[in-house]
Parts: sequence; structure tokens; C-alpha cells
Amino acid sequence: MIAAVFTTPGGPEQIELIEVDVPVPGAGEVLIQVAAAAVNPVDLQTRGGIYHDFGWVHQPEHTGLGWDVAGIVTAVGADVDPAWVGRRVAALAAGVDRALGAYAESVVVPVTAVAGVPETLELVAAATVPLNALTADQAVESLGEAGGTLVVTGAAGGVGGYALSSAADRGWSVIGLARESDSAFVEGAGARLVTDLSALSEQVAAVVDAAGLREAALAVVADRGRYVGLSPAAPVEAVRGITSSDVFVTADADGLAAALRRTADGVLPARIAREFPLRDAADAHRLLEQGAVRGRIVLRP
Repeated sequence: MIAAVFTTPGGPEQIELIEVDVPVPGAGEVLIQVAAAAVNPVDLQTRGGIYHDFGWVHQPEHTGLGWDVAGIVTAVGADVDPAWVGRRVAALAAGVDRALGAYAESVVVPVTAVAGVPETLELVAAATVPLNALTADQAVESLGEAGGTLVVTGAAGGVGGYALSSAADRGWSVIGLARESDSAFVEGAGARLVTDLSALSEQVAAVVDAAGLREAALAVVADRGRYVGLSPAAPVEAVRGITSSDVFVTADADGLAAALRRTADGVLPARIAREFPLRDAADAHRLLEQGAVRGRIVLRP
């Protein structure tokens, strides 16, 4: 099969296509024939070498890319129900230290990271769900019981957009930081739009910092409030009694299944900015690096 990998960290030009054997699922794993794999900022960070610098990557030959995948289960390992074979699924193919990721014609993932895709949801749309929906849900959940106003930075982005809905469902009064052109999206998710944090008239109870504004986002949190970011390797130092934490997403089959159902029902948006063939993964990275992409970039083998 064909997979997109890189050997030396650097720019998008470092991505190359290689031919490898189709992987064999081990105990507790399934093999997915990939229909679509979404492109995420973590893929750009991995390819750029951030996680190599942290000492998190130890691949002897090449490093795989891609966390989000949707497709058809074609084989299962030991201890997995054979009824999975032939099912339409989406999964979180998590991790930065692996030889192959979701940028491939097939990928192996733990069955605990897999959920069935509703028949009314296309696989390309399903591939946009796992990483962002689970990250957003886990970030909001980490704040604990809702109380007062929550700001979501990067509210029109992948994680931020899901965080708006997740926070509103949990009872928060939600403010979304985004551009004026994103007002319809933010307000449609049940949040109030602000385009500048300085426009807030008072400090808020909590922030989900999907945009990575760090200290600028922390500054709008009231004393003894709560802040959650998405950079566990570089946490923001807490001040004024604020509880500061960072989320590193973990697989959650039940949570993914719920997000897929909500996406199929139209409650959560499946926004696709552009599709690329797998062979053009470098161009997909270049587009995401330009910024201001609304919706997900998806690779198709």
C-alpha cells in the first residue's frame, strides 16, 4: 500500500510517498481501509519536528502522519469481534511516534478508538470528527461543573467550533472569540461573538484556549477561575489562584460515537474546506499553514 511519511523534519516538501506492506492488526486492533483522513495542526507540528525536539519521536526510518480517519474495517486482530469487518467506521489514530498514521491506504488502530459511522453520514465528513470533537469535549469536561461565562478562543476553528457546542450543552454561558465574518457560525452554535478580548466588560469564569493565546487568554479569567489549553508540553503558568491545565486528547469510542451521531443529525457541523488526493499531502499542509482555513482539509487515497 501507499503511505505519506517523512524522514527528516522540516517543511511540507519533506513529506514523501512510500510503498509498504499492509499492516496486520494485533490483539485488540482493527485494520481500516482508509476512505478519508483529515489534516490537523498536530500533523504540521509533527512534520515540523516539534515532537522530535521534545524527545517524543524515536522512529528509526520514517514517521507517519494523520490522526483522523474514516473508512471500512477489513480485518481484525485477536480479541476483537469479527462483526466489525465490513463496517463503516471513524477512529482516532492517535500518537506522534509511529511509522504509519492515517495518511495511508490502510491503518491499524485499537478497537477502543473506533466507532461506527451512521449510514446518513458520508465517510469524508466522518473523518473530520474524531480529533477535534474529542479534544473539545475533553477540554470542556476538564473544567468541571458549569458556572458562569466561558470564553472559547479560536471559536470558528476545528476544536473551538466543537467546544462552543459542548460548553453550551453543559450549561455554560458561552462567548466565542472569532472574526466578524464568523458571526453566523458562532451565534448558530449558541454563543455570543467577540472579535477582541479587550471588548469583554468583565473577567469570565473560564477559558478554553483553542487558539493558543496563552497569557492573553489567561488574563480574561477571573481570580480562582479556570483555564484549559491544548499544549501539555508547554503549560501556561497559573496566576491569581486560577486553575490552569492542558488537554492531550485520548481515545474514547463512546464519546466519538456520540459526536458522529450529532454530526449525522446536523447538531454538530461537518465543515470541509477542501479535499486533496493523498499524493498531494504536502500541498494540503501548505494550505493549512496559510491559516484562516474554515472547515477541514481532507486527504483521500
